[in-house]
Amino acid sequence: MIILLFILFLPILFLLVFFNIVSLGFEKLGLSPGVTILILFLILAGSAVNIPLTKKKMVYEKRPFFFGFFKKHELRPSYVAINLGGAIIPLFLSFYFLSKVPLKPVLIATFLMIVVSKLFSKVVPGQGVTISAFVPPLFALLFALMLAPQFSAPCAFVSGVLGTLIGADILNLHKVRKLEPGLLSIGGAGVFDGIFLIGIVSALLT
Repeated sequence: MIILLFILFLPILFLLVFFNIVSLGFEKLGLSPGVTILILFLILAGSAVNIPLTKKKMVYEKRPFFFGFFKKHELRPSYVAINLGGAIIPLFLSFYFLSKVPLKPVLIATFLMIVVSKLFSKVVPGQGVTISAFVPPLFALLFALMLAPQFSAPCAFVSGVLGTLIGADILNLHKVRKLEPGLLSIGGAGVFDGIFLIGIVSALLT
């Protein structure tokens, strides 16, 4: 019975320890534990919110059905949006951290992240821009430790967020719009996991 209860409550205990570690990490970056939990919650909840940046246009799109043997035309909106949880909130945090660190190494790390994100991202029909969730945090960590070891956490966060959004999403906008009309969300599904993990890795660096 005790073992069963332990197994049932193990995921909850893990989450409590995890969020406590992340909260302590961001506290060293100037954010209180309460604010950190709120930000993480808003990022996760905000991942479902896309704010339009361009005017919506209704376009016809071919969609396969019946195991791909047939195709039908569907009318759907086509526009560019920015994701609340994957772009807007991380960008505000990045500008906050920028005020606390020297600019030169952060800008160099950001440029390198743009190059890496562009190289590792790809445009997939039906999915838009995608990039492995582990690429942004790992390279952001590497560049931060190399270029700014004394303030690696904010450097990793800023360069990771800006580099991924610019290199993976913005520099591939034209490809996606040519390949497949529809919703293109900056910071959305294709890159959101990587952006979220950047925040976690940055907190753990402290």
